[in-house]
Amino acid sequence: MKKFALALVIFFLVLSTAIIKNTTKQIEDEIFTKKENIRVLKSEFENISFEHDYLSSAERLLEYQSQYFENDLIQKNINDIKIYNILDDKNKIQNFKIIKE
Repeated sequence: MKKFALALVIFFLVLSTAIIKNTTKQIEDEIFTKKENIRVLKSEFENISFEHDYLSSAERLLEYQSQYFENDLIQKNINDIKIYNILDDKNKIQNFKIIKE
């Protein structure tokens, strides 16, 4: 009877060790995946932040215009901008509207 109980305890310990090891491996895989996702998102965030900080200021855009485009860019009146909509096989041209909230 003692041998049977000892064998049962050993079997239980081996089984529980295998289950714990498998679960730990799955958790490690999930952690690795999350870390990789965070790394990619950090890289994207840095690029977008760089773009916003250096390209979105009006002074910077005017500097780039004079540096790279010279006379290629011209200022347009906002009333000259049109919106072209295609809805239900109907083409429609509308004026651009600014909605202030």
